[in-house]
Amino acid sequence: MGKAQSNFDFKLMCFYFKFRDFFLPPKNILNEAGIKPGFHILDYGCGPGSYIIPLAELVGKSGKIYALDMHPLAIQRVENIASKRHLTNIETICSDCKTGLPDNSIDVVLLYDILHVLGDPIGVLQELHRILKPNGILFFSDHHMKENEIVSDVTNRGLFRLSRKGKRTYSFLKSENLEKEMRI
Repeated sequence: MGKAQSNFDFKLMCFYFKFRDFFLPPKNILNEAGIKPGFHILDYGCGPGSYIIPLAELVGKSGKIYALDMHPLAIQRVENIASKRHLTNIETICSDCKTGLPDNSIDVVLLYDILHVLGDPIGVLQELHRILKPNGILFFSDHHMKENEIVSDVTNRGLFRLSRKGKRTYSFLKSENLEKEMRI
Protein backbone atom coordinates (compact mmCIF):
# COMPACT_ATOMS: atom_id res chain seq x y z
CA MET A 1 0.00 0.00 0.00
CA GLY A 2 2.93 2.29 0.17
CA LYS A 3 5.00 3.42 3.12
CA ALA A 4 3.60 2.35 6.48
CA GLN A 5 2.41 5.08 8.81
CA SER A 6 4.05 5.52 12.16
CA ASN A 7 1.96 4.53 15.15
CA PHE A 8 1.59 8.22 16.05
CA ASP A 9 0.34 9.09 12.55
CA PHE A 10 -2.09 6.18 12.66
CA LYS A 11 -3.48 7.32 16.03
CA LEU A 12 -3.80 10.87 14.72
CA MET A 13 -5.70 9.55 11.70
CA CYS A 14 -8.02 7.61 14.01
CA PHE A 15 -8.76 10.78 15.96
CA TYR A 16 -9.57 12.62 12.74
CA PHE A 17 -11.83 9.75 11.57
CA LYS A 18 -13.91 10.01 14.76
CA PHE A 19 -14.82 13.56 13.80
CA ARG A 20 -15.33 12.65 10.14
CA ASP A 21 -17.59 9.76 11.05
CA PHE A 22 -19.67 11.94 13.37
CA PHE A 23 -20.47 14.40 10.56
CA LEU A 24 -20.57 11.84 7.77
CA PRO A 25 -21.65 8.50 9.25
CA PRO A 26 -20.21 5.49 7.41
CA LYS A 27 -23.68 3.94 7.19
CA ASN A 28 -24.79 6.87 5.01
CA ILE A 29 -21.92 6.22 2.61
CA LEU A 30 -22.59 2.48 2.57
CA ASN A 31 -26.22 3.06 1.59
CA GLU A 32 -24.96 3.75 -1.95
CA ALA A 33 -23.37 0.30 -2.12
CA GLY A 34 -26.58 -1.73 -2.03
CA ILE A 35 -25.03 -4.31 0.28
CA LYS A 36 -27.37 -7.18 1.09
CA PRO A 37 -27.46 -9.89 3.73
CA GLY A 38 -25.14 -12.75 2.89
CA PHE A 39 -22.69 -10.65 0.87
CA HIS A 40 -18.95 -11.20 1.21
CA ILE A 41 -17.22 -7.82 1.51
CA LEU A 42 -13.59 -6.72 1.47
CA ASP A 43 -12.84 -3.40 3.15
CA TYR A 44 -9.46 -2.75 1.51
CA GLY A 45 -7.46 -0.29 3.60
CA CYS A 46 -9.88 -0.59 6.51
CA GLY A 47 -7.91 1.73 8.79
CA PRO A 48 -9.41 1.88 12.28
CA GLY A 49 -12.54 0.01 11.18
CA SER A 50 -15.03 2.84 10.68
CA TYR A 51 -17.13 0.71 8.32
CA ILE A 52 -17.01 -2.59 10.23
CA ILE A 53 -20.10 -2.18 12.45
CA PRO A 54 -22.41 -0.84 9.71
CA LEU A 55 -21.11 -3.52 7.33
CA ALA A 56 -21.85 -6.21 9.90
CA GLU A 57 -25.41 -4.91 10.20
CA LEU A 58 -25.85 -4.94 6.42
CA VAL A 59 -24.41 -8.40 5.66
CA GLY A 60 -25.93 -10.06 8.72
CA LYS A 61 -24.74 -13.31 10.24
CA SER A 62 -24.83 -15.06 6.86
CA GLY A 63 -22.37 -12.57 5.33
CA LYS A 64 -18.63 -12.20 5.73
CA ILE A 65 -16.41 -9.13 6.12
CA TYR A 66 -12.71 -9.12 5.37
CA ALA A 67 -10.86 -6.10 6.74
CA LEU A 68 -7.45 -5.57 5.14
CA ASP A 69 -4.80 -3.06 6.12
CA MET A 70 -1.03 -2.98 6.20
CA HIS A 71 -0.84 -1.34 9.62
CA PRO A 72 -0.88 -3.75 12.60
CA LEU A 73 -2.74 -1.18 14.75
CA ALA A 74 -5.57 -1.11 12.18
CA ILE A 75 -5.85 -4.87 12.32
CA GLN A 76 -5.78 -4.79 16.13
CA ARG A 77 -8.55 -2.17 16.26
CA VAL A 78 -10.80 -4.13 13.92
CA GLU A 79 -10.21 -7.30 15.94
CA ASN A 80 -11.10 -5.36 19.12
CA ILE A 81 -14.33 -4.09 17.53
CA ALA A 82 -15.26 -7.61 16.43
CA SER A 83 -14.49 -9.03 19.87
CA LYS A 84 -16.41 -6.37 21.83
CA ARG A 85 -19.43 -6.67 19.53
CA HIS A 86 -19.24 -10.48 19.34
CA LEU A 87 -19.01 -10.31 15.54
CA THR A 88 -17.91 -13.73 14.37
CA ASN A 89 -18.07 -13.04 10.63
CA ILE A 90 -15.12 -10.65 10.46
CA GLU A 91 -11.67 -11.72 9.37
CA THR A 92 -8.64 -9.43 9.30
CA ILE A 93 -5.84 -9.51 6.74
CA CYS A 94 -2.55 -7.71 7.31
CA SER A 95 -1.12 -7.04 3.86
CA ASP A 96 0.10 -4.32 1.54
CA CYS A 97 -1.41 -5.83 -1.63
CA LYS A 98 -2.33 -9.51 -1.80
CA THR A 99 -5.49 -10.60 -0.02
CA GLY A 100 -5.00 -14.36 0.07
CA LEU A 101 -8.69 -14.73 -0.85
CA PRO A 102 -9.89 -17.19 -3.49
CA ASP A 103 -10.65 -16.10 -7.05
CA ASN A 104 -14.20 -14.82 -7.64
CA SER A 105 -15.13 -14.95 -3.96
CA ILE A 106 -16.10 -11.37 -3.07
CA ASP A 107 -19.35 -9.55 -3.87
CA VAL A 108 -18.23 -6.03 -2.99
CA VAL A 109 -14.88 -4.31 -2.42
CA LEU A 110 -14.71 -0.99 -0.61
CA LEU A 111 -11.70 1.05 -1.71
CA TYR A 112 -12.18 4.28 0.21
CA ASP A 113 -9.54 7.02 0.47
CA ILE A 114 -6.56 4.75 -0.15
CA LEU A 115 -5.67 4.61 -3.86
CA HIS A 116 -3.71 7.87 -3.71
CA VAL A 117 -1.22 6.37 -1.20
CA LEU A 118 -0.80 2.89 -2.65
CA GLY A 119 2.73 1.92 -3.63
CA ASP A 120 1.42 -0.45 -6.33
CA PRO A 121 -2.07 0.71 -7.33
CA ILE A 122 -2.07 -1.42 -10.49
CA GLY A 123 -1.15 -4.53 -8.52
CA VAL A 124 -3.92 -3.80 -6.01
CA LEU A 125 -6.51 -3.27 -8.76
CA GLN A 126 -5.42 -6.54 -10.39
CA GLU A 127 -5.81 -8.33 -7.05
CA LEU A 128 -9.26 -6.81 -6.50
CA HIS A 129 -10.29 -7.85 -10.03
CA ARG A 130 -9.13 -11.39 -9.31
CA ILE A 131 -11.13 -11.81 -6.10
CA LEU A 132 -14.35 -10.12 -7.21
CA LYS A 133 -17.14 -12.35 -8.43
CA PRO A 134 -18.09 -11.90 -12.11
CA ASN A 135 -20.89 -9.52 -11.12
CA GLY A 136 -18.82 -8.01 -8.29
CA ILE A 137 -18.68 -4.30 -7.62
CA LEU A 138 -15.79 -2.08 -6.62
CA PHE A 139 -17.04 0.91 -4.62
CA PHE A 140 -14.53 3.70 -4.74
CA SER A 141 -14.08 7.05 -3.09
CA ASP A 142 -10.96 9.15 -2.71
CA HIS A 143 -11.36 12.80 -1.84
CA HIS A 144 -7.68 13.35 -2.69
CA MET A 145 -8.36 12.70 -6.38
CA LYS A 146 -10.34 14.52 -9.06
CA GLU A 147 -13.17 12.76 -10.88
CA ASN A 148 -11.23 12.33 -14.14
CA GLU A 149 -8.29 10.83 -12.19
CA ILE A 150 -10.55 8.41 -10.38
CA VAL A 151 -12.24 7.14 -13.51
CA SER A 152 -9.04 6.90 -15.56
CA ASP A 153 -6.95 5.32 -12.78
CA VAL A 154 -9.52 2.61 -12.11
CA THR A 155 -10.55 1.90 -15.72
CA ASN A 156 -7.38 2.48 -17.78
CA ARG A 157 -6.12 -1.14 -17.53
CA GLY A 158 -9.46 -2.60 -18.59
CA LEU A 159 -10.00 -4.30 -15.23
CA PHE A 160 -13.11 -2.30 -14.35
CA ARG A 161 -15.71 -0.17 -16.06
CA LEU A 162 -17.62 2.68 -14.50
CA SER A 163 -21.15 1.66 -13.61
CA ARG A 164 -22.41 4.82 -11.93
CA LYS A 165 -21.40 7.84 -9.95
CA GLY A 166 -23.25 8.15 -6.68
CA LYS A 167 -23.43 11.07 -4.31
CA ARG A 168 -20.24 10.05 -2.47
CA THR A 169 -18.90 6.98 -4.26
CA TYR A 170 -18.21 5.57 -7.69
CA SER A 171 -19.35 2.07 -8.63
CA PHE A 172 -17.15 0.04 -10.95
CA LEU A 173 -18.08 -3.34 -12.37
CA LYS A 174 -15.54 -6.04 -12.94
CA SER A 175 -14.71 -6.26 -16.67
CA GLU A 176 -15.14 -9.80 -17.91
CA ASN A 177 -13.48 -9.33 -21.31
CA LEU A 178 -10.08 -9.06 -19.63
CA GLU A 179 -10.45 -12.49 -18.04
CA LYS A 180 -11.26 -14.03 -21.43
CA GLU A 181 -8.28 -12.31 -23.04
CA MET A 182 -5.95 -13.47 -20.24
CA ARG A 183 -6.99 -17.12 -20.78
CA ILE A 184 -6.14 -17.04 -24.50
